[in-house]
Amino acid sequence: MNEHDLPLQTYPGLAGKTAFVTGAAGGIGWAIARALAAQGITVTIADLDAGAAEAAAAKLGAGHHAVPVDVRERASVEAAFAAALEKMGKVDICIANAGVSSMRRAVDLTDKDWDFNMDVNARGVFLTNQIAARQFLAQGHGTIVNTASLAAKVGAPLLAHYSASKFAVVGWTQGLARELAPKGIRVNAVCPGFVRTSMQEREIVWEAELRGMKPDEVTQDYISQTPLGRIETPEDVAGVVVFLCSDAARFMTGQALNVTGGVYMT
Repeated sequence: MNEHDLPLQTYPGLAGKTAFVTGAAGGIGWAIARALAAQGITVTIADLDAGAAEAAAAKLGAGHHAVPVDVRERASVEAAFAAALEKMGKVDICIANAGVSSMRRAVDLTDKDWDFNMDVNARGVFLTNQIAARQFLAQGHGTIVNTASLAAKVGAPLLAHYSASKFAVVGWTQGLARELAPKGIRVNAVCPGFVRTSMQEREIVWEAELRGMKPDEVTQDYISQTPLGRIETPEDVAGVVVFLCSDAARFMTGQALNVTGGVYMT
């Protein structure tokens, strides 16, 4: 355990619940899965990498599950969610976390760049949320949390297409929250900043090349933009997700909470 991977407080209304988490075999999703499990929640890890999902579920321990999913494909999400229902008996929480990035100057973007980011980041959240929401409406309860980004609040240079996909997540979250609120179903999002993950490691190399910098200079630039003075960890995000899933956040919906160390404060 490192200094930022601290035990979370126990939140009300979570023990005994179940959660379906996409992109949970690594990175932020894995931290979310661990944090939810620590609250007494049974977790189904849904990931494109079926082997990694199985390994992650095994690390969580007995009673947790893994299912393969390609969030770009409706049939795949439907099958994964149905499998989670069958394995756990119910789904109370849906975390649409799966996401991707690529980096290029806007004038050099290809259709493939645009479609890849939009298909996973925006369409993937839409499909995951819609399929979960239909179940939640039928059962009369449920909570949804989506992973957006700092880039959903401020357009990011070299990531204009990624920003567009994450702005879409926030808009969708707000619209869906208004529709589902009368049924007591809450929908929120988190907006992480510069998070230490394998995705960030790739982005640092790309950005260094595009900006004519060294990778460690890019990292220092991220830190210098962060008032709290360090690179964010996945656990920093996971703690806020757990809060949003809990009864402590029972009067919050349609929010896109900044978890950026102060990079963005509005």
